[in-house]
Amino acid sequence: MVNQPPVKKSAAREWVESIVIALLLALFIREFFVQAFKIPSGSMVPTLLVGDRLMVNKLRYGPKVRFTDKRLPGFSKSRRGDIIVFIFPEDPKRDFIKRLIAFGGETVEIKDGDIFVNGKLVEDPVINKIYYYNRGDYGQEGQVIKVPEGHIYVLGDNSASSHDSRFWGFVPEKNIIGRAEFIYWPVKRLRFINE
Repeated sequence: MVNQPPVKKSAAREWVESIVIALLLALFIREFFVQAFKIPSGSMVPTLLVGDRLMVNKLRYGPKVRFTDKRLPGFSKSRRGDIIVFIFPEDPKRDFIKRLIAFGGETVEIKDGDIFVNGKLVEDPVINKIYYYNRGDYGQEGQVIKVPEGHIYVLGDNSASSHDSRFWGFVPEKNIIGRAEFIYWPVKRLRFINE
């Protein structure tokens, strides 16, 4: 039996294989673990500024399986006060970022700038420190809104100029992409997002 010398790959083929593997790995990580987002508006000021670039953790709540309503298991549940990125219900091609205020089955009322969930003042300091204005069809003064099951109610931290659940209603839970974890750009704002 004659030993054949191993076939040597060309340098070009090795480069192409390396690039394809790196690209597939990057797509896999983006699809199931983390995704970068850029803040386009001032709706989350002062927490997030226009132009901030941040990483969103998809694994925390369980990443969505593309082209389905299925979600892989996550390692925690969403909580009131989380800053989340979601698919905008009125335009599925756009992603929005807001603070989660209430879950399906709960009632929400904005009264004197404070948030009341199920008739009780929300004591969470990240929500409590913001003055929320009564605006829109789902945030009128004296109006108690019931969040439908399977949906959430979200608000921007810059309540005076945020287009949020007060105006367009509720976000289906299946639209949640992930939780905003940290700002990576600009460098002077590099930090974890403290809720």
